[in-house]
Amino acid sequence: MTARERLDERPAAQRAGAGQLQVKPVTLALQGGGAHGAFAWGVLDRLLEDGRIDFEGISATSAGAMNAVVLAYGLMQGGPAGARQALHGFWRDIAASAALYSPFRQLPGVGNLYGHRLDHSPFYLMTDMLMRVFSPYQFNPFNFNPLRQVLGRHVDFAALRENGSTRLYLCATNVESGKVRIFPREEICIEAVLASACLPFLFQAVEIDGVPYWDGGYVGNPAIYPLIYECASRDVVIVHINPIVRRGVPKTAAEILNRINEVSFNSSLMRELRAIAFVTSLIERGQVADGEMKRMLIHSIRADETMAGLGVSSKLNADWRFLCTLRDRGRAQAGHWLAETYDALGERSSVDIRAEFL
Repeated sequence: MTARERLDERPAAQRAGAGQLQVKPVTLALQGGGAHGAFAWGVLDRLLEDGRIDFEGISATSAGAMNAVVLAYGLMQGGPAGARQALHGFWRDIAASAALYSPFRQLPGVGNLYGHRLDHSPFYLMTDMLMRVFSPYQFNPFNFNPLRQVLGRHVDFAALRENGSTRLYLCATNVESGKVRIFPREEICIEAVLASACLPFLFQAVEIDGVPYWDGGYVGNPAIYPLIYECASRDVVIVHINPIVRRGVPKTAAEILNRINEVSFNSSLMRELRAIAFVTSLIERGQVADGEMKRMLIHSIRADETMAGLGVSSKLNADWRFLCTLRDRGRAQAGHWLAETYDALGERSSVDIRAEFL
């Protein structure tokens, strides 16, 4: 479905001025981060509502992979309005499933306040300790994963593979080789999404064609190169979940482990951005003709202060009120980004890669 066709599916009152809209194609890079993926939901919701951006391709990992497949399926079914409805229904179902299965559901006050921290709760600390001692092969021998049922209720993967128009690239980590595996839309199934979101401390490795996979964040969170090689648009909009900057030195074991995860889960993305900066500098110095190598335009939607202010345990907090708070923060951040950056799309990068990531 083209950008114009998507606009034509909007309500008549909105279509009246659609001819004046300049729809710009971009690609999306969606990071993972557990329940913090609701921030990206808010970003996507605001971009879809705006109507001036068309998503040519999406590279995504973990919670980002879930957002990506639900978004692509919603667009296929009902254009931007359908995608917004699909994302809302998916995250509402996540919250409902968490209310049934989360070990924290009995704790008083969970999710009542934005950024509510369970980090110092005795129950959370005990659970965290048990996960460090016992593997999911021991505490979850039947390999139960409620995400499988939720995804199955919201995405017809066969239809998405055959009829979807958005290019999708989901990242997973090959456990044995340590290499990144990119699943294109034509190969995406529930197993591929679960593989991309398979945190090895929580879930058993996901096997696809006899190959075990873990969370893609270890080697591509997300990978940018499929968007460079496979998509026409030069604009890459990165929706960050893991804060790049976190002031202060972590002191507790949980805080230290969380910061290690943030650094490692950002490292592959930062390496690719360094490579993009290098190619851009070659083009700008005239050492490579502008047509020989693709000049990429990089944009970033992030809220480091907001995400760094969340407790470690909040990545497991799927309380509906908490998810909606993150969604609203994402919508607000995307609104600011549109106001400041829309004119740069197709013209220039709105991020100084060297200052921000090198």
